[in-house]
Amino acid sequence: MIKNIVFDMGGVIIRFDREFYIGRLGVSPEDGLLLMNEVFRSVEWCMMDRGSLDEAAALARMKLRLPEYLHEAARKLVFEWDLPTSPIPGMEELVRDLKENGYRVFLLSNASVRQPEYWARVPAARYFDGTLISSSHGLLKPQPEIYHLAFETFGIDPAESVFVDDTPPNAEGSLFCGMDAFVFNGDAEAFRSWLRKKGVRI
Repeated sequence: MIKNIVFDMGGVIIRFDREFYIGRLGVSPEDGLLLMNEVFRSVEWCMMDRGSLDEAAALARMKLRLPEYLHEAARKLVFEWDLPTSPIPGMEELVRDLKENGYRVFLLSNASVRQPEYWARVPAARYFDGTLISSSHGLLKPQPEIYHLAFETFGIDPAESVFVDDTPPNAEGSLFCGMDAFVFNGDAEAFRSWLRKKGVRI
């Protein structure tokens, strides 16, 4: 019997659209590709999520690979991608319905030390029973250790829990650790239907 639903954050609870964030800066396609590679696809972004670099230190390293005229654009991507924070349609209602039906809901996210700043602006956040953020523990999904830490921290049995993430390797990591998983594609109703098939009352 499923008792707990564990959510990823970016791409599941809130929007995380790299191309959109770059596009609204008004840069050329060539500069947009450079920013994609040197900011979002950089090792520094992963290091922020692991907690081994904060935003300021990561940005300083990124700037070394970027022309000076793109430094401000890079700063906005690092420090302001979340402004405004945009919820994924239908997910707040889904989380609310789970809580009203007696399920426990948790957040397991790869995110930097800034996460609490924008999580506080997310309407669905008030329903969560607990959060585990990668940068606080020096771990990243899909490392098995982060899932086992979540089981221990939240006090949940993986056999009684399901996980939803928009990244297939992270969902596979959950399955590897004994927790069923759903790969989210932006469709809250599709996830709701999958939960019902698992016997979840929603």
